[in-house]
Amino acid sequence: MSGVLGKFLEYVKFDTRSDDESDTTPSTKNQLKLAEFLVKQLKSIGIQDVSMDEYGYVYASLPKNTEKDVPTIGFIAHMDTSPEMAGDGIKPNIIENYDGKDIVLNDEKNIIMLVDEHPHLKNYIGKTIITTDGTTLLGADDKAGIAEIVEVLEYLINHPEIPHGTIKAAFTPDEEVGRGTEKFNLEKFGADFAYTVDGGALGEFEYESFNAADARITINGVNSHPGDAKGKMKNSLLIANELIDMMPKDEIPSRTGGYEGFYHLLFIRGDVEKTNLRFLIRDFDKDKFEERKKFIVDNVDKLNNKYGKDTIVIEVKDQYYNMRQKIEEDRKVVDIALKAIKECNITSKVKPIRGGTDGSALTFKGLLTPNLFTGGHNFHGRYEYICKESMEKAVEVILKIVDICAKELQ
Repeated sequence: MSGVLGKFLEYVKFDTRSDDESDTTPSTKNQLKLAEFLVKQLKSIGIQDVSMDEYGYVYASLPKNTEKDVPTIGFIAHMDTSPEMAGDGIKPNIIENYDGKDIVLNDEKNIIMLVDEHPHLKNYIGKTIITTDGTTLLGADDKAGIAEIVEVLEYLINHPEIPHGTIKAAFTPDEEVGRGTEKFNLEKFGADFAYTVDGGALGEFEYESFNAADARITINGVNSHPGDAKGKMKNSLLIANELIDMMPKDEIPSRTGGYEGFYHLLFIRGDVEKTNLRFLIRDFDKDKFEERKKFIVDNVDKLNNKYGKDTIVIEVKDQYYNMRQKIEEDRKVVDIALKAIKECNITSKVKPIRGGTDGSALTFKGLLTPNLFTGGHNFHGRYEYICKESMEKAVEVILKIVDICAKELQ
């Protein structure tokens, strides 16, 4: 199968789950296999300036073919998939001329994607959608973005009559564990501005994101025989439960939306003697973000006063910030994208990113990088799917951005 869908189906064969517990870059060796494949593929379609560095980042450059002084545009997608769901042995299910009904993903395991629970499926009646078999994620986040960028590069190489400035592409590891830009070489990339191609449904465009922090908590208990535990045992699991109970019950991902922030308990692991927890802290408003971090630290202090110094050890680290505050200083990168989406006869849906993106970190490093749609839905889970026609529209929008920059920006 050729075209953007064919590329996507090639990429999802690679298990590229990242690993938050790893301290290497990339966090998993399997990501390097896809990176190596992309280098070979990019060279095979005619990209001469392509390389992979020691950290698994893939960089590619298509030289300009116009004498005009036009900006250098970058397009970025990440190679890793979420570690929250199985990502090996992916079996994509291609449904042509979708009829709008519930989809049996796995008859043997009775896994069904219900339209009542996923009403956006109704938007794709008559189109081609790609689902999972219900036992893995699909990998559209963000292998769809990679496929769309590579498709654009191949199209421009095969159509040299289309004028364009220098185009940069980068494919990064470890975005899903918040480390996608740690080793990103901005100087090598060399773009004036860029777009991550890492968004959701058709027409979505995002240039504001959460302020984000990561709170890692270790609770140190004291174990003893339960028959002789009075005055001795300090059960770290029960203290963890007490800490969780102190958190706002409605400020969690499943009960918030739009511009509302949250605390997300990502995991709890432990026994009587030691328990580890990890919270993700998110808020669009910077002041509220700071208040959230202080709130969780204050709760830890209260419990340490109750159970003894250093019973609980907490480390809170900022991950990224709301890129809107930087992009508002120069909205050109937003205006170009919205113009491109409109000229492709797509209704734009400007919305905040309720998640992370490499674009947030890159924007604060000096490279303005909002986020374009890929066409996917339900990322990170068994009900993930993507529409073929939306992927093709994403390619069209990227080409239109290239066209606008070549013709209108000098």
